[in-house]
Amino acid sequence: MLKVEGLRAGYGGQPALFGVDLEVGAGQTLALIGRNGMGKTTTVSAIFGLVTPTGGRIAFDGVELVGKPSHEIARLGLGLVPEGRRVFPTLTVEENLVATRRPDGPWTLTKIYELLPRLAEDRYRLSNRLSGGEQQMVAIGRALMTNPRMLVLDEATEGLAPRIRAEIWACLERLKRDGLSTLVIDKNLASLLRLADRLAILEKGRVVWTGSPADFRARPETAERFLHLGATS
Repeated sequence: MLKVEGLRAGYGGQPALFGVDLEVGAGQTLALIGRNGMGKTTTVSAIFGLVTPTGGRIAFDGVELVGKPSHEIARLGLGLVPEGRRVFPTLTVEENLVATRRPDGPWTLTKIYELLPRLAEDRYRLSNRLSGGEQQMVAIGRALMTNPRMLVLDEATEGLAPRIRAEIWACLERLKRDGLSTLVIDKNLASLLRLADRLAILEKGRVVWTGSPADFRARPETAERFLHLGATS
C-alpha cells in the first residue's frame, strides 16, 4: 500500500535522509524504530508533503506522492497522528473530531466514542483543558475521522501515564484486527514487538535492518548495536 524508495530529504540544505526504503502492505503494521535524531519524523514529514524530498519516490496505492500538497495526500487515504498531538486547543473534543470528518467512510463520532470511551466522557471539554494522554486520544480520533486507509502515528505514547499508554496500545491492536494498515513510531519496543508485522531500524538517515519481531528477538545484537538496548523479551 505504501512504498518508499531511495528517499532523500533534509532541512535548509542539510541532508537528513540518505536513500530510505520502506514498504507497508495492506492490513500490515510496520514499526519504524531508531534512536533520536535518526530521521524517523523526517521520513513521516516527507510522506505527508511537509518536507520536500530531494530524491527518491513515495507511492501510496500506486499514486505518486512527491510533489503533492498535504491536503491531497490526506484525501488519498493517509491519516497522521503527529508528534506533539497538535489538537485545536480552543475547540472541544467533539469539535476537534468533526472538524476533520470525511462523510464517505465508516468512522463516525459513535464509532470513535466506542473505540475511545474516554473521549465520550470529555466530548464538551475544551482540548486545552485535557491531560496529555487525553489530547493524544483526541489526535488519534481526529485522524480516524478522516476515514484513512492507512494511519501513521509518530510517538503516540511518549511521555504518557502507563494507564493511558495501555489504552492507546489496546486501541491500536483493535485497529489492526479491523485490518487498518499502520506505520508506527514509538520507543515502547515491547509493545511494538507485540503489534508489528515487521520492523525497520533507521540509523543516520538509512534503513539498516528490517525483519519480523521473531527475527528481531532472535538477534539481540541488533537492538544492542542500533538502539543501544539489551535483549528484548
